[in-house]
Amino acid sequence: MRSAPTPDELLKLDNQLCFAVYSASLAMTRLYKPLLEKLSLTYPQYLVMLALWETDGPTVSELGERLSLDSGTLTPLLKRLEANGLVARLRDVADERRVHITLTSAGRKLKARAVDVPACLLAASQCSLDELAGLTRQLQALRDRVRAA
Repeated sequence: MRSAPTPDELLKLDNQLCFAVYSASLAMTRLYKPLLEKLSLTYPQYLVMLALWETDGPTVSELGERLSLDSGTLTPLLKRLEANGLVARLRDVADERRVHITLTSAGRKLKARAVDVPACLLAASQCSLDELAGLTRQLQALRDRVRAA
């Protein structure tokens, strides 16, 4: 049985889960950057497109909730994607305050070109699909518990 960690051990950078998650996120973003440049997307734009390929036509607020982004961050992303011809912003006819985000034909076609991106992560991680799926579930559960705290 391990003894309780000392205060110095508790405060070591390499013992911090937050740093492991943060540095893994940075490494992931660096891995994705050249892959996404071929698609003319930034990483946040890629996340928006993933959400839209999953469910086309959400409102801006629904999309923001799905991606954990506020409207101040999401709106400029959507404007750039719209300027690039990948999405359209459409006012709800029943409530003009609500704006729906829909994929254009070009946005739908981009999905076929993005298929290789997850395979590159799989190769770079040197993990099996089952390992990555398990890790993803663990991180999602951790995220949900931290949000609820």
